[in-house]
Amino acid sequence: MLTAQDMSYDEARNLHSKWQKHQAFMAELASNKDWLDKIDKEGQALVVEKPELKPVVQQTLEDLQRQWEELEGTTRTKAQCLFDANRAELFTQSCSALDVWLKNLESQLHSDDYGKDLTSVNILLKKQQMLEHQMEVREKEVQSLQAQALALSQEDAGLTEIDGQQRQVTDSFSNLQQPLQLRKQKLLTSKEAHQFNRDLEDEILWITERMPLATSTEHGKDLPTVQLLIKKNQVDDRNNQVDGERQALLEERLAELRDLWDQLISETDNRNTRLLEARRAQQFYADAAEAEAWMGEQELHMMSEEKAKDEQSALVMVKKHQILEQTLEDYAQTIHQLANSSRLMVTNEHPESERITLRQAQVDKLYAGLKDLAEERRGRLQERLRLTQLKREVDDLEQWIAEREVVAGSHELGQDYEHVSMLRDKFREFARDTSTIGQERVDGVNALADDLIESGHPENASVAEWKDGLNEAWADLLELIDTRTQMLAASYELHRFHQDAMEVLGRVKEKRETLPADLGRDLNTVKHLHRQHQTLENDIQALSWQVNQVQDDAARLQKAYAGEKADDIHRSEHAVSSAWEALQEACQARRLLLQDTVEKFRFLNAVRDLMLWMDGVNLQIDAHDSPRSIPEQTASLPVLIWEMP
Repeated sequence: MLTAQDMSYDEARNLHSKWQKHQAFMAELASNKDWLDKIDKEGQALVVEKPELKPVVQQTLEDLQRQWEELEGTTRTKAQCLFDANRAELFTQSCSALDVWLKNLESQLHSDDYGKDLTSVNILLKKQQMLEHQMEVREKEVQSLQAQALALSQEDAGLTEIDGQQRQVTDSFSNLQQPLQLRKQKLLTSKEAHQFNRDLEDEILWITERMPLATSTEHGKDLPTVQLLIKKNQVDDRNNQVDGERQALLEERLAELRDLWDQLISETDNRNTRLLEARRAQQFYADAAEAEAWMGEQELHMMSEEKAKDEQSALVMVKKHQILEQTLEDYAQTIHQLANSSRLMVTNEHPESERITLRQAQVDKLYAGLKDLAEERRGRLQERLRLTQLKREVDDLEQWIAEREVVAGSHELGQDYEHVSMLRDKFREFARDTSTIGQERVDGVNALADDLIESGHPENASVAEWKDGLNEAWADLLELIDTRTQMLAASYELHRFHQDAMEVLGRVKEKRETLPADLGRDLNTVKHLHRQHQTLENDIQALSWQVNQVQDDAARLQKAYAGEKADDIHRSEHAVSSAWEALQEACQARRLLLQDTVEKFRFLNAVRDLMLWMDGVNLQIDAHDSPRSIPEQTASLPVLIWEMP
């Protein structure tokens, strides 16, 4: 009871040894249960013989039964507590200890020592019996481990590791049963051989001991001695007869042994042949199982649903799959070798031909299915790669469009005519490049998207959505470019108007400044200035179409603008018109002034000529010349009429 009530099992280090001790205690308790039954029967018999002792005997038996049940309950409780204290650790230690014992037993079973003589064989047989007894004991321990593993599995505490340990120990224990029986048979065979040798040696020794007496030439010196020798010889003869019978029996046994030996050799050869066939078959099964396991692992890769997130990872997955496919192609040599091996065994009418053929068919089917899976996965990966490439193209193009939208959405319209001209030229080049490059890229992406949609890609909806979004962005960019082109054109036209107005105004002012104030000092000079003024007026008249253009542009632009810009347009047009009117007025005034100056100098010339004529007449009068005829005098009078300009 003290042993059953000992609860010092909290140290995992000694837990397994305590568990084993408690198991031994429980076994001892179970073996003593018969003793309790025997006492109970004796008590019942005593009550029958002496009824007066029934109360005492009955009370004693009940107390004993109660204590026994209490002991059993305490023992079971302790076993359960030991098991519950640290189930996993106890299970692990138990498996480890049993595994060590099994490995030690395995090394003993692999020993080539089957005894050098009969004594050593008997000793080994006794050890063999001890091992068999230990195996029976350990078998219960294995069963206990199986129960523990089941209990632990219900708690789901390290199920995989615990189940693996239990299976390993169970398999190791099962695998040692056959080697144990095989070693026992070999030991028994060795014992028979050594026993035969011992019997044969005894017979030879017995014959050898009697051979000197049988070959002795001592026949006795008197009658009693001779009779005594005859009796001894008769005894020896009878013994020889007995030995002869034994020898005949031995020879029969030897003949039987030879027959059995020959039969053993024949059966051994046959068994060796069967074993070789079995080895070839098992090698084929092992290779087939290895191939199936390998293909099973590859099948898991082929059935993977992992999807690449971008083009780079898709390329990596495609390259990895190509390596897997190449490995699968290379593995065809292994499948071919298996097929040749199975075909050869079937051709040689192997006992397991049907099973081998079926197994090879399974391998071929699995390999064909694996290749189909590889092809399907390659298609999926290629589709995913094309999808990620399209996504990358769409993202890059959308980014490119977004960058172009920043330029196209600019509100910078130029500070002056040169600035807006520079902006317009640059934007024209930008628009041309954008339209050419962008349209080509958009068409390419649309072609890829249409290709995927027409091929029935699983992500058709996403592809269509990407395509629509890209085309909308491209249309928005083209609209922005068109809008900015119009804005720059309008700005260019406005600044060009102001520039043209300034240039025309400058030319008008320049022409105004070139009008001379000199009117000449004589008629010839005045006529020359008059001709120059006519030429100047012709040059000024050439500016009229530029002024008219400014006025027309101003009228047209004022319809498109309002506010400050309209005021600026009006001021520029008014300045040009005012300057043009002032120039025309100045030209007209100078023309009239030059005409008046010409008339003035002509008048002065006429006056001068008349004065000169009058002076000549006076001189003639004063010269007392004889009068000439009137016609001569009339001819010499000056002409007072001048040409009009």
